[in-house]
Amino acid sequence: MHRFYNNIIDNIIALRIGIASVILLIVFVIGSTGYHLIEGMNFFDGFYMTFITITTIGFSELTNLSASGRIFTMIIFLMGIGVISYIASQTTQLIFESELFRIRAMKKQLQKMEDHYIIAGYGRIGHRIAEVLQEANIPIVVVENQESSIERIRNNKLLYVSGDAQDEDILIEAGIKRAKGLICTLSRDQDNVFVTLIGREINQDIFILVRTNQHQNTKKILRAGADKVISPYEIGADRMANVILRPHVDQFINRIQSGTHRKQVQDHVFDEVKVFEGSELDGKTLSEAQIRQKYFVVIIAIIPRDKEAIRFNPGSDDLISAGDSLIVLGDIERIKHLRHEGCDDYRSLSERVSRHAFTKHFNSQQEDTQSA
Repeated sequence: MHRFYNNIIDNIIALRIGIASVILLIVFVIGSTGYHLIEGMNFFDGFYMTFITITTIGFSELTNLSASGRIFTMIIFLMGIGVISYIASQTTQLIFESELFRIRAMKKQLQKMEDHYIIAGYGRIGHRIAEVLQEANIPIVVVENQESSIERIRNNKLLYVSGDAQDEDILIEAGIKRAKGLICTLSRDQDNVFVTLIGREINQDIFILVRTNQHQNTKKILRAGADKVISPYEIGADRMANVILRPHVDQFINRIQSGTHRKQVQDHVFDEVKVFEGSELDGKTLSEAQIRQKYFVVIIAIIPRDKEAIRFNPGSDDLISAGDSLIVLGDIERIKHLRHEGCDDYRSLSERVSRHAFTKHFNSQQEDTQSA
């Protein structure tokens, strides 16, 4: 996905330049040989005469040329200057047309995008989010108006729209009507609020995740239409405090997060697995399924398909049904074994994420929090 453009135009023009260069080399060979046969020059002198003729440097002739030599010089000049002009024009065309072609190809790709995620802002946080989603093969589109950031986006081969995310037309160009989620990572809270308002107005069903710098703005952003608001500074501060208060817990969480997001080989990770109808676990209790004995993973919680409440630390008599999601902790390969053999869940990560009902999940989560 992140290789969004085709190099057909580049290859065609490069081929033309290559052919022209070969023809130019042939002209030099003909010139060197011709001066040798007509004027009796050695091959180096003939090459030199060909060079100063084609480049129109204007140096004097090495020897007084005969009439045949002068006619031959005019022919070499016309052939050489024509080839050089053609190479120059094709090089210019390569520079301009290839960029235009890439822009057109990117716009066509944007028009086909569905269930993707729009990242508004490509600063440090936006860059990190894009990096993680890109590693997971999640389709993303970045909206950015800073040229320095756009250059980084190009280097990372990401789809992008150049412009202000607060512009409704820019969000529409990014495909917000067909997008699954909007991630606002702009540096100012008021900008994120405005983007959230526009995004919610255009697409009522889209999941909106917003970054905030100040905790007191959380309610305002939620009222603007955000589904989830996260303060990186508060999370960072809480994490640093936990290093002091709960060092072993922090070490455990850090190890799991490293294995999940940085592709490092770790012992255990958190993950979620969906139970499909007719699978081995469908219709069984935890004691009957014997998940720990067969798959060597721990069930942290069960999210029922038809209930909003999450069953934390489920008991042995809790029933597992088709459509339920299991929050598990374990080795990556063992979780994969549980996903395939026990739950018949063969979806890729991008498929699991793109079809997840974020809005419903977070709405029910907020209702549980308010009722508590």
